[in-house]
Amino acid sequence: VDPTNSGASTSCTKTMGNKVSRGNGEYPIYGDNAIMKKKAHGTCDHPVQQDLRWGADTKTANRICCHNRHFAERSGYWESTTLKKELAEGKEVTFYDSVSGKPLFIAPRGRTADAFIQESRAHGWPSFRDEEVVWDNVRCLGNGEAVSLVGTHLGHNLPDKNGNRYCINVVSVAGKPTEPQNM
Repeated sequence: VDPTNSGASTSCTKTMGNKVSRGNGEYPIYGDNAIMKKKAHGTCDHPVQQDLRWGADTKTANRICCHNRHFAERSGYWESTTLKKELAEGKEVTFYDSVSGKPLFIAPRGRTADAFIQESRAHGWPSFRDEEVVWDNVRCLGNGEAVSLVGTHLGHNLPDKNGNRYCINVVSVAGKPTEPQNM
């Protein structure tokens, strides 16, 4: 099954304009387009990790993370993984970059796991809020694209009435930590 089969573009240039933020004004933190410059493996220095968490597809992850700026895994793909099982334990889950293994998101924060799952289900992709982003490793570009500082395409910021909403490909955040984490 090809999780990218929908062909849907998640570019938010059409839907949100340039640099729209409905948060508290502090977020998102914007980065320069140079983050996504051509590197040894597309926009990344190397391919994604093997054996990604939650059964995420490595081939799809490589295509979405490192060789893509506009498209996403198919809507709802995250529900075919085992992520929901981990979220059901009721603890915060750390989402790691599928390329570098650096932490990118920690959720749920400021809401229940059920609320996180319901919002993600409603939008089709794991949906994070400002307080769930590890801003040491994540930036938004002027067109709303969310990226890691190592050049991994993550998804897009699609603000709604509640503020910034980062719709993120699960294949982009299914990595394993590569160094001890102190969070």
